[in-house]
Amino acid sequence: MKTELLAPARVHVRQLRGNSPSRIQLAPATERDREAIYRIRHEVFARELGQHSPNHASRLRDALDDFNLYLVAKVEGEVAAFISLTPPTAPSYSMDKYVARDRLPFAFDSQLYEVRLLTVTPAFRGSELAALLMYAAFRWIEAHGGTRMMAIGRREVLDLYLRGGLEPVGLAVQSGAVTYDVLQAPIPAIRERMQTFGGLLDRLESKVDWQLNFPFRRPAACFHGGAFFDAIGPRFDHLESHRDIINADVLDAWFPSSPKVLAALNEHLPWLLRTSPPTACEGLVETIAAARGVAPANILPGAGSSDLIFRALRHWLTPASHALILDPTYGEYAHVLKKVIGCTVDRLTLSARDGFAVDLARLEATLADGYDLVVLVNPNSPTGRHIPRAKLEAVLRRAPQRTRVWVDETYVEYAGPGESLEHFAAASENVLVCKSMSKVYALSGARVAYLCAGPHQLEVLRAITPPWVVSLPAQVAAVRALQDPDYYAARYAETALLREHFAAQLRSLGLEIVPGIANFILCQLPSSGPDAATVVKRCREHGVFLRDASVMGTKLGKHALRIAVKDSGMNERMLSVLGGVLQSPQRGG
Repeated sequence: MKTELLAPARVHVRQLRGNSPSRIQLAPATERDREAIYRIRHEVFARELGQHSPNHASRLRDALDDFNLYLVAKVEGEVAAFISLTPPTAPSYSMDKYVARDRLPFAFDSQLYEVRLLTVTPAFRGSELAALLMYAAFRWIEAHGGTRMMAIGRREVLDLYLRGGLEPVGLAVQSGAVTYDVLQAPIPAIRERMQTFGGLLDRLESKVDWQLNFPFRRPAACFHGGAFFDAIGPRFDHLESHRDIINADVLDAWFPSSPKVLAALNEHLPWLLRTSPPTACEGLVETIAAARGVAPANILPGAGSSDLIFRALRHWLTPASHALILDPTYGEYAHVLKKVIGCTVDRLTLSARDGFAVDLARLEATLADGYDLVVLVNPNSPTGRHIPRAKLEAVLRRAPQRTRVWVDETYVEYAGPGESLEHFAAASENVLVCKSMSKVYALSGARVAYLCAGPHQLEVLRAITPPWVVSLPAQVAAVRALQDPDYYAARYAETALLREHFAAQLRSLGLEIVPGIANFILCQLPSSGPDAATVVKRCREHGVFLRDASVMGTKLGKHALRIAVKDSGMNERMLSVLGGVLQSPQRGG
C-alpha cells in the first residue's frame, strides 16, 4: 500500500466537510477511470515521490493491473482518490518484488489479499478520503471471505495504517527514493479495531454514494442461544448425545408433540420428505382459521416467527422509520430494526422494582407519539410477564391508527385460554398478532408460525411470501397439533405446576425470581457470587445449558439468568448442577 498525503487544497476539503450537496461516489473503477488512475500514479509516484522514473507517456501501470481491482472515490465525476486490491487468484503480489515469502510471518493462502497504491489527489489531501478507501478495501476483503490483509506503507504516514489496525512485521523495503514498512493483520483483528471508529464511520457513511455490491456495514447476526448444539455437533454427528444434555438456553417445550402429530409423521415420513407441499399452505391456513375462529383471509403462514419478522418489518420500514420496543424483550426485534433496517428505535424501559411489568398508562401515553411500528411481546421474553387481553385491547383501541402494532404471542397459551388478541387483530386496522407454533406445540424443529390480522394488512405480505414457505412435514405436524387441543391444554397445566415448583427450589438457592407465567424463569443470581456468564460457562461443563440474560435488556445487569422449565427430572438435575456451581468457593468469582 503506497500513500501520498500532502497539504490540502482548501476549497475541496470544505466541500467534503461542509454542507455541500456534492457526495463521494465510491465504486469499482471503470476502464476510463483506470486511464485516469495510470496518469495520477505517474504524477504521484514518479514525479512527486521519485519512486519511479518519469516517462514520456506520463502513464504508470504494471503487470498486476491485469489482475487487480481498483476502488475509486470520485467527486463531481472526477477521480479524487483510489486504492488497489490484489486478490489471491492473481499470479503474484506486489510484495513478491520486495520480500521473499519465507521471511513473512503468515501464510500465502487462498484468503490473503494485498492492498496497495492508496492515493489521494492533491486537491483532496487532508480530507477523509484515505480513511474511506482503507475501510472500503477492508470491507471488500471481509465480504469476499478474505482472512488476512498485507500491505507496504510509506514510513512518513505509518500512523495512518496503524490506526486502521495493520501491524508492522519488522521489515522495511526501499523503492526508489521511498522507504516502506511491511504490514499485515488478520481481518478479524481489523474488524475489532473498526468497532472503535463509530463516529468516523457514521460521517463517512453519510457522505458516500456506496456503489459496491455489499453493504457499507457488515450485517450483524442475532444470537438466540442454542449453544447446546456444540455438544451435538453442527453436522449432527452425535445426535444420541441429546439424551445427556439439557437445552435450557432455548425455550423449546419439555413435552413431546401430540401423539396425533407423531403418528402421522411416523406413518408417512418417507412420502412427506419426498413430496412437494401445498403451495400456499391452504390446508394449514384453513385449520388455523378454524381453530382460532377467524377467516382464512386473516392468516398468513410463515416458516417460524423469525421468517415473518424479517419478511414483514423489512417490507414496511425504512431507515427513516421510528419504532418502539420493550426493554427487556426478545432480541430479534431490536436486531432487525436497528442492525438490518437501520431505523430509529426507542425503548419502553421496564423496571425491576415493578417486576418488569408493563405500566399500561405509560404505554398508552407513549403510543400517542405516533410511531411507525410498536412491538409488544406478550407474554414477554425474557421476563415471562403477561398483560391480560382485556387490558391490552383497551389500550390498543386508543392507539393512533397510523401506528402499526405487532403483538408477539409466542407464549400466550401458557397464560390460559381466551388470552390471545387474534379476534381483536382480525378486526383491527393496525394490530397484528404473530403466533409461533414452536414453543407451545413442541414444534420448534418444524418451524411453523403465522400472522393474524385484517386482510388489508396481509395483502402485500402475501404477495412477497414464497411458495412452499412451510415444509410438508411441518404443515402436517401443525395441522395435527391444532386438532388435539385437549392434549396441549393438559401439558400447559403441567408446565405451570413444574414452573412454580422449580421457582421455589431456585429461591432456596438464593436466586430472586421474576413472577412470570411462561415456560421459563427469569432470575437474578446472588450479587455476591459469580455473574451469569460465569455460571453459564461452568454449567455447560456438566451438560446443562442456561441463558445469560444480561445482554437481553439494558437494565437486567450481569447476574440475570433465564432458564427454560423442563420435566421434573431435568429440573432436579439443573438445580443440582447450579447449586454446585454457586457453592464452589475456588471458582465462584
